[in-house]
Amino acid sequence: MTRNHYIAALKEAPKPLSPSGLSVHAEIDNGKRRERLEWIAQASLFIISLVSLVVLGLILFFLLFEGAPTFSFVSVQEFVGEVLWYPTDEPPAFGILALIAGSFAVTLLSSLISVPSGVMTAIYLSEIAPPRVAQFLKPTIELLASLPSVVIGFFGMVAVAPIMQKLFGIPSGLNMFTASIMLAFMSIPTICTISEDALQSVPVTYREASLALGATPFETVAKVTLPAALSGITTAIILGMSRAIGETMVVLMVAGGAAVIPESLFDPIRPMPASIAAEMGEAPFRGEHYHALFATGITLFLFTIVFNILAILVSRRFQFKE
Repeated sequence: MTRNHYIAALKEAPKPLSPSGLSVHAEIDNGKRRERLEWIAQASLFIISLVSLVVLGLILFFLLFEGAPTFSFVSVQEFVGEVLWYPTDEPPAFGILALIAGSFAVTLLSSLISVPSGVMTAIYLSEIAPPRVAQFLKPTIELLASLPSVVIGFFGMVAVAPIMQKLFGIPSGLNMFTASIMLAFMSIPTICTISEDALQSVPVTYREASLALGATPFETVAKVTLPAALSGITTAIILGMSRAIGETMVVLMVAGGAAVIPESLFDPIRPMPASIAAEMGEAPFRGEHYHALFATGITLFLFTIVFNILAILVSRRFQFKE
């Protein structure tokens, strides 16, 4: 065979195949294509994460830029420690202690309602309910989380408030107790969903071992499943409280709107989000009232950040370990 015939035979010979049935060159091309797609996906996720951080930083910068001038005409101690909030009087009073007290009071009271309800519902769905019942109830509860807050606030104002007024014989049904009920109604889906996911993440072998040792189903839930899921449940509780303290429309429509420190469950209050939403449209642009409302927003932002940091720390503190 001549040299030319040998070269022609090599060209006509079948190309070696990889285990996947493709030629080696095609397999290399596919590998390079997958690497490019993975790099594009990683870069896209990084850019999205970076954009989220930039937006958060811009929001914080805007709050500080508009709220910092407040402390040129009122000290931090007076702003946080004074009770009177009369920004349109002469001279104006810029004390937000009553607003802070109202926010914490309504959040605490709503948590006393939502935490037991949400956690017990999660235990029922995860440990007790038949599969068909759980498959129906869980999406229904999650659907409640999608209800607009203005709808919940309107329902509380026109339906729940008159019932409370007649039931307890009080002058007005728009008060801290009614607002707490509506906030609890909003927080329960969050607490229930995250707690149920935490309970489901506990290995089945833990439950089987407990039952095999003679524990009752109730003892298994109380002494094995709940402690193992404590990290997720605690995170759910803190996130539910964080949503309650930052809610605007419900407290604006149902809480009563009085900037006073509450002395009973049925006193009207005015939490920080409600005050910002109600007064921002009437405050003169770049005036003292305008800057004071932004300083109130900074205070609310700090409280929300503290709640989220607590959720992270508690989650790490009670992290489940195999």
